[in-house]
Amino acid sequence: MIHVIATIELHEGRRDAFLDEFRKIVAPVLAEAGCLEYGPTVDAVTDIGGQPSARPDVVTVVEKWESVEHLKQHLVAPHMEAYRPKVKEMVVKTTLVILTPA
Repeated sequence: MIHVIATIELHEGRRDAFLDEFRKIVAPVLAEAGCLEYGPTVDAVTDIGGQPSARPDVVTVVEKWESVEHLKQHLVAPHMEAYRPKVKEMVVKTTLVILTPA
C-alpha cells in the first residue's frame, strides 16, 4: 500500500471553483482498481501549536492506493485526462508526496 499527499496550490480565489470540478471525479476515482481512499481536504483552523496558518488557496488531496502501479494507472485514466484541462487555469502548482508505511 502507498499513501499519496497531493498539494494543489491555486490562483487566489479559485478554490471553490476548483473543488466544484474536483468533486466530480471523486466517485470515478474511488471506483478505480486499487483505490482505497481519495478525497480533497482544506486546512483546518485550530489553536494547536506547530500548525502553520491556514492556506486559503490550497487543496490537499489525501489518497491511498494498493500499489504504485495502481497510482500510475490512475494518472492516465480517461476521467483524469478529461479533468485536467478543466482546472489547468486554476492551478499554480501541484506537488506529490508518495509514502509507504514504515
